[in-house]
Amino acid sequence: MTAKVNVGIVGCGNIFPAYMKGCRAFHILDVVACADLNPDFAQQRAQEFGIRALPVDALVSAPDIQIVVNLTPPKAHVEVNLAAIAVGKHVHTEKPLAVTREDGQKTLSAAKERGVRVGAAPDTFLGGGLQTCRKLIDDGWIGAPVAAVAFMTGHGPESWHPNPAFFYQGGGGPMFDMGPYYLTALVHLLGPAQRVTGTARVSFPERVATTAVRFGEHIPVEVPTHVAGVIDFVSGAVGTIITSFDVWDANLPRIEIYGSEGSLSVPDPNAHGGPVRVSRFETRAWMEVPLTHSAEVGRGIGVADMAYAITSGRPHRCSGEMSYHVLDLMHAFHDASEAGKHIQVESTCAQPAPPAAGPAARHAGCVGLVEFHPDAGLLNARHAASRNR
Repeated sequence: MTAKVNVGIVGCGNIFPAYMKGCRAFHILDVVACADLNPDFAQQRAQEFGIRALPVDALVSAPDIQIVVNLTPPKAHVEVNLAAIAVGKHVHTEKPLAVTREDGQKTLSAAKERGVRVGAAPDTFLGGGLQTCRKLIDDGWIGAPVAAVAFMTGHGPESWHPNPAFFYQGGGGPMFDMGPYYLTALVHLLGPAQRVTGTARVSFPERVATTAVRFGEHIPVEVPTHVAGVIDFVSGAVGTIITSFDVWDANLPRIEIYGSEGSLSVPDPNAHGGPVRVSRFETRAWMEVPLTHSAEVGRGIGVADMAYAITSGRPHRCSGEMSYHVLDLMHAFHDASEAGKHIQVESTCAQPAPPAAGPAARHAGCVGLVEFHPDAGLLNARHAASRNR
């Protein structure tokens, strides 16, 4: 059995429990510590999950931790990542990789110089839904991809998030908050982009929180809240994307891919599951496709993939280069709106390799899952963990 890789998590907010659950599903990962700028909060989480609480600087420098998972707000990503990299830690950060291109480049350069890895969310493209879509495209079910659309529409997080202000500050907005899910899914399915254009606006100068904790609080809006873009992919496909916090309701797909021989309906890229539907030219009717990979995975699968990659020497799939490419694209939509022109995308990345699909697995607690095997086998490892619980 592959030796465990120890993980420390910085940032104990809303997404922390999901990462704890997701990381603990893989026997290769052992989450041993957590940290937060609020030490009482870190202590609460540590007691809740049976790990140790440390100050942030102590966790980053702890000799028994190999991967630092950074769940801090976007503006803190670069500081925590660079501190971890400086002492030889691999880092996996929540999206986006950084707020600015400069900080993203600084992070990747520091990691290269130190000989460590950088990964970033989202890792949802490793789930059964988007992996099934990738296999359908790679196997030619819709022919050559011609075009894609992606829509993320809603009316902002102030109605449900306990601390929504940062969503409307630098590094926030619908493009930087939800765009990484949609753009990462598109890059995973179609490869990198080479040119974009777009238009963006601030529709409301302030928002009013309606959650119990901050009810009535006025939030100034510093970033565009409706962004519409067009993407030219290196492969030749053309994409259209809208991300918005200004829409009360809509009847739109999440993502659709249109090919020379059919169309593919892609599930919510903010989740790991389906449904996946395909329509081919012969039938002109939508058909739901069984998932080729397991959807019973969660946030943390990207950390596990990095751990397996570290132990085997292969590239990890939630790569820093792909995360930087997505960051570059998000800025490019805003830049295009301000300049009123197309923006040539200077960054690029490798399209992440799909994990192999396998036969349906029937393990205790995992009935009906589908295995895939990236070198050591993420879900094989997950199944082993399930048997051992």
